[in-house]
Amino acid sequence: MITDDIFYIGVNDKDIDLFEGQYIVPNGMSYNSYVILDEKIAVMDTVDQRKKDEYLTALETALNGRRPDYLVVSHVEPDHASSIKAFLEKYPGVQLVGNAKTFPMLAQYFDLNFDSALTVKEGDVLSLGKHELHFIMTPMVHWPEVMFTYDSFDKVLFSADAFGKFGSLDTEEDWTCEARRYYFNIVGKFGAPVQTVLKKAAALDIQIICPLHGPVLTENLDYYLSKYQIWSSYEPESEGVFIAYASLHGNTAGAAHKLKDILADKGCPKITIADLARVDMAEALEDAFRYGKIVLAASSYNGGVMPFMEDFLHHLKGKNYQKRTVALIENGSWAPSASRAMTELLSQMKDISMLDTSVTIRGALKEEDVKALSNLADALLR
Repeated sequence: MITDDIFYIGVNDKDIDLFEGQYIVPNGMSYNSYVILDEKIAVMDTVDQRKKDEYLTALETALNGRRPDYLVVSHVEPDHASSIKAFLEKYPGVQLVGNAKTFPMLAQYFDLNFDSALTVKEGDVLSLGKHELHFIMTPMVHWPEVMFTYDSFDKVLFSADAFGKFGSLDTEEDWTCEARRYYFNIVGKFGAPVQTVLKKAAALDIQIICPLHGPVLTENLDYYLSKYQIWSSYEPESEGVFIAYASLHGNTAGAAHKLKDILADKGCPKITIADLARVDMAEALEDAFRYGKIVLAASSYNGGVMPFMEDFLHHLKGKNYQKRTVALIENGSWAPSASRAMTELLSQMKDISMLDTSVTIRGALKEEDVKALSNLADALLR
């Protein structure tokens, strides 16, 4: 129970290994759905069809013999909408509620008749009795048809994918870490639309946030809103340095770890390091956005840069990486090319400040290279 009239009917998926076919989810996922019981009954979204039977059982229990009147579709992505057909087969006559973009997209997945569907727009209100649902269009957070719903009676914001996180609800873990990884990998490209939505949310008296993934948020909502403000504006969240490396024979890895030690000795508040060949790429991307300074250390390879580093930089570009200070370390025994290749990829991103104090290593780390790394650390800390 979320309030006297709003009930959680979502499910946990502990069987999934990759969310959206790419994101490692060691603690699974939750697919959230909610039901509002009033004179009329509204169900807020469905769940991934992987768990539709469990979901429909939870819904039936919550309804306690009643039948729903509306199914509000805030997001058509299959992890939320792929059980809609099964829902309608169990409860025929329920009126679907969505916006002008919802039903054409839903038709790409299901052969359904949408003639009786209720199409809403920004500012429209649907009365269930004492509960009044206010619809807020939130395109590109993170699909074009997404909308939020605000219940003005219980002051609940049904926020679609916003404020969600990886992980099932039966796992105890820090919200911020997995919400950050979720945000930057799934929503990160769309900072401007998120900023627009935050301005709309600021005008509402929100006491509870009900996302489509992760826990219902009921306390210290300013904390979650502030995180989204930082993330969507692409401002650094934490003081520190993220070192990402791609090493061919271990020498570049040694340089990266040596720099980490030097930075620590010089009082850097936080240093995070990642081997791009072995780390979860989504987690590396999360750290790149978290800190204001990043060091890219890579071996030269085929006249360019190690493929893991190239792939990482393409991921950053795709997520609209910006407003960061970047330093480079390259290694090349006979024709160093990594810095040039990395600089070319970074030049395609905006508001990137490149430090002049780059380091070139030829083969194994030498005494003069350690001095160069110390100078690089000084430049980063300035």
